[in-house]
Amino acid sequence: MTDLFENKAGDWDKGDMKQMLSQAIGGAMVQKVGFEKQHHVMDFGAGTGLICSAIAPHVQSIAAVDISPSMLERLAAKPELQGKVTTVCQDILDCPIDEKFDVIVSAMAMHHVQDTDVLLQSFYEHLKDDGRVALADLDAEDGSFHPADIEGVFHDGFERSALQKKLEQAGFLDVHFETVTTVYKDDNAYPIFLVMARKAERG
Repeated sequence: MTDLFENKAGDWDKGDMKQMLSQAIGGAMVQKVGFEKQHHVMDFGAGTGLICSAIAPHVQSIAAVDISPSMLERLAAKPELQGKVTTVCQDILDCPIDEKFDVIVSAMAMHHVQDTDVLLQSFYEHLKDDGRVALADLDAEDGSFHPADIEGVFHDGFERSALQKKLEQAGFLDVHFETVTTVYKDDNAYPIFLVMARKAERG
């Protein structure tokens, strides 16, 4: 599998927008999710660990999942994540992790996955009973957020009502959206949502 981020990983953390997004999303997750010290968390599309760094002080452990070896290499080198975060370089849609998690988080990664239904079902299967997801991504936009020739982008954001329906169809309850920040580029505004939901506890 081609590593689309191989040439971007080295300077990834230096981008002002990425820093702003990670601070806004990571801060909102810490504030809203209610992480606990015993929690085992999956960060899907973890990249270089910007969200991991925000969450790590509040949980027991994080599995940082990504299909980019170069991005995970950058993550694994960060001192603040040593002993707390394990890197998992695989496509969990084709090769699930043999673990269950208390919480699954993801920041700006869903639009890189072609089949959102399969992704949400994978999240559901990877969660413990009563586990939760906290997923941040773009509201539906006109395709101008990313460069026209970029590879690996399958969705121009998401309609909230449609995504809520997909989450409910996958088995999630208590679906709740809120806007956590807005990106301004070229006179356009791109709201970023955080959607939280809970896996139904089996009786």
